Amino acid sequence: MLLKKERQQIVEYGIKLIKSGLTTGTGGNISIYNPEEELMAISPSGIDYFRTNPEDIVVAKLSGEIADGDRKPSSELNMHRIFYQKRKDIRAVVHTHSTYSTTLATLRWNLPASNYYLAIAGGNNVKCAEYASFGTWDLAEKAYEAMQNRYACFLANHGLLTGSKDLSNAFSIAEEIERCAETYYRAKSIGEPVLLSDEEMEFMLEKFPTYGQKTSQILK
Repeated sequence: MLLKKERQQIVEYGIKLIKSGLTTGTGGNISIYNPEEELMAISPSGIDYFRTNPEDIVVAKLSGEIADGDRKPSSELNMHRIFYQKRKDIRAVVHTHSTYSTTLATLRWNLPASNYYLAIAGGNNVKCAEYASFGTWDLAEKAYEAMQNRYACFLANHGLLTGSKDLSNAFSIAEEIERCAETYYRAKSIGEPVLLSDEEMEFMLEKFPTYGQKTSQILK
C-alpha cells in the first residue's frame, strides 16, 4: 500500500473534522503530499468519515493520475494538487464546510484582523476567493490566488481552505480561523468590531513562530 502512514493520518483527521464540528456528513476533504515519493494521498469522495479505512484513501500523482486506490478521489483533487505543484511550504491541505467561515464566505467577505490569532494564517486577514464551481480547475486557481502569502482562504459560497507544512498544523489553522470567524460574526451582530492595526499584526506574525512549547508545531 502506497503512503500507508499518510492514509492512516487522513482517516484519523477525517474523524476529527466531524468531532470538532468543522464539517458535517461527507463534506470537506483532506490531503497530504509526500515530496520524496512525489505522491499525494487524498480522502475519497462521498464516504462517511467514520467508515473510511486507509485503503479507501486515494493516492495520486500531481498530474491528477491515480497511482493507488480503487475509490474515486475527492471532487476537490484539483484544489489540493495545485498547492503541491506551486508551493513548497505546503504539504497538507484541509477543506471544511465550517459554519461561521462558510457564513462569511457566503457574504463573500474577507475576515479582517479582529483577533490577533488570525496571524496563524500568515497575514493580516483571510481573503475570500472569487466564486467558481466546486471540483473545477477554475476553483483551484482562484483558491491558490486568494491564498498567496497566506495559509487560509475562504471559498465563496462554499467553505474554508487551509494548508501548512503538515496535517496537524493545517488542521489547527482550520480550527482557529473558524473560531476567529465566529467571534467576528458575533461581534458584528451587536456592534462594529475594533480591528487590530497592520503594525500590530506584523508584530504578531513575528511572534507566532516562537509561541508555545514546541516550535516545530508552529507555522513558519
